[in-house]
Amino acid sequence: MLKLGRARASTLGLAFALALAAHPLPAQVAESRDQSDLQRILQSRLSEIQSEASVPGVAVGVALADGSSFGLAAGLADTSQGVAMTPVARLMQGSVGKTYVAAVALQLVAEGSLDLDARVAKYLGEELWYRRLPNHGEITVRQLMNHTSGLVRYEFDDRFISDLLAEPDRIWRPEELLAYLFDNEAPFAAGESWEYSDTNYIVLGLIIERLTGNAYYDELRKRILEPLGLRNTVPTDSRRVPGLVQGYAGVENPFQLPEAVIVDGQFAINPQFEWTGGGIASTAEDLARWGWLLYEGRAFDPALLPTMLEAVDAKLGPNVKYGLGVIVRPTPLGISWGHSGFFPGYLAEMAYFPEHRLCLAVQVNSSDFGTIQTGPSAILRELARIVIGDTRQSR
Repeated sequence: MLKLGRARASTLGLAFALALAAHPLPAQVAESRDQSDLQRILQSRLSEIQSEASVPGVAVGVALADGSSFGLAAGLADTSQGVAMTPVARLMQGSVGKTYVAAVALQLVAEGSLDLDARVAKYLGEELWYRRLPNHGEITVRQLMNHTSGLVRYEFDDRFISDLLAEPDRIWRPEELLAYLFDNEAPFAAGESWEYSDTNYIVLGLIIERLTGNAYYDELRKRILEPLGLRNTVPTDSRRVPGLVQGYAGVENPFQLPEAVIVDGQFAINPQFEWTGGGIASTAEDLARWGWLLYEGRAFDPALLPTMLEAVDAKLGPNVKYGLGVIVRPTPLGISWGHSGFFPGYLAEMAYFPEHRLCLAVQVNSSDFGTIQTGPSAILRELARIVIGDTRQSR
């Protein structure tokens, strides 16, 4: 999940667009590119940011132009137990998980089994339930991937939230999630506007399974996680996610969850429902490594990278566009490619700066928008500025 639906969009947008605090660049960064010095400088600044940001804990991953990477952390992984956040902590990625789905889909494009401009009905049209989706006869695969399909969110439907809370152990089938949209009218014709929606990637996940004959997570492991050595990245396919640190959703949260979302070692709800709408937990270092590999063209045929980056106007901020599972965002440090993520109790931001071949990931264990002072996006840009050695003042 990326944001909280129409009624809550402004709140999340504010959380991800908080002003970037201006701090002078430490002189020694410009003088030295020794990684240990860089880590020390970043750790010092991160500890300051964590206190300023009013988040329990924050984890950061950095992947440099030479392909090396490291992790940092500050604050607490569990406030009640006083457990420190560490670089090996796993946190939920939320909608950043769509980047993996997009990469698998582009592998299938390269293999010739998936056509981005084919109508989705070519792959799923024989399913009776598919014909009950809005715009079902017109949607293309590309429109799913760039959120121009007209399929709106299911996950903030009050009926879904009620059902999710009533059955916390339920294992959700994708068709059951899509059923909350059945027989509804689309807000716009396919291709004529833009609206972010996990529903698009649920449908894309079903196409991937239809074409491969395998479960999506099996394809993810075989195609992405294992060959790229992402050993600290795991599916969130049950209420017990290995290594997941406590998350804090706040007293008032849209899913009506307890403030601390992990109770007696398991999630208060089953995060399995997110599936190809996100569905991933990882360390921040693994997430930064993934972003670097993805946008360096290591995850699928690099000839398709320009196709992934063909972006449409998105309602995510001034001049922000959305490609195939990627947010294309102008920043004071140059263009960035990446994604934002939200899951109750967690926020994430991953961004790659192609001018510098640098990728950073920031994860925090809070989604309490009423208390967060500095969101992951602002934290990421502040640390990226230090790594890049940019002495310009933040804008």
